[in-house]
Amino acid sequence: MDSTPVRIEAASEPQIKAGIRRWAVKSTFAVLLGAACLFIAAGRLDWRVGWVYVGVMALNQVINALVLWRRSPDLLAERSQMREGTKGWDRLLSVLMAMVGPFSIWITAGLGVRWNWGGADGTGGASLAVQAAGLGLVALGSWVTLWAMASNRFFAATVRIQTERGHTVAQSGPYRFVRHPGYAGAIVFDLATPLALGAVWAFLPAALTAAVIVLRTALEDRTLQEELAGYCEYAARVRFRLFPGVW
Repeated sequence: MDSTPVRIEAASEPQIKAGIRRWAVKSTFAVLLGAACLFIAAGRLDWRVGWVYVGVMALNQVINALVLWRRSPDLLAERSQMREGTKGWDRLLSVLMAMVGPFSIWITAGLGVRWNWGGADGTGGASLAVQAAGLGLVALGSWVTLWAMASNRFFAATVRIQTERGHTVAQSGPYRFVRHPGYAGAIVFDLATPLALGAVWAFLPAALTAAVIVLRTALEDRTLQEELAGYCEYAARVRFRLFPGVW
């Protein structure tokens, strides 16, 4: 992630197209780097569930592009780099959540396969049914996050008030049920990854990543209540931040 804030006004069509290209390159690189983390750490290429997992990640990026390109192409441009106005605390938390956390999970899972942590081939004794359920939850988490992005054209990569884009409160789609559905989807994705890969020890970095997401949710929610018009009224109607009936 480029940590240098970029000043922009309301994006022109050339800026949007350049941002989309930047987003596409970064998304492709992220999938390839994730695959490299898994298989280099595992020290082998014949890890079938690893390939299925990478396929799910790649398919998710393709679906994201197809959906968001039609609905909110300016959102892809917005998410392509860190912008001016990003909160200082989020310059660290966004990197921990989007980069350090997932890569730590993948590397730990791969090392589990290399060194047979928890069982033969690093599966931790997980049955195919359990791993299939994990893959299903990975896909579900990705779908919830995409639903949130498709419902909120201000779903930026970092926490900031997007005044130049006419920032308003998102209230449709999954935002009818919780205030931060994208983060809820990310938590499901991260915690389901060790299950899908049969990597018991990968639950440790997954849990730490989920804790970072919870902290980021709390700080973002406070920022929105203090700085975004109409958010306090929305928060009074939609009580829960991440999971209905929990928090």
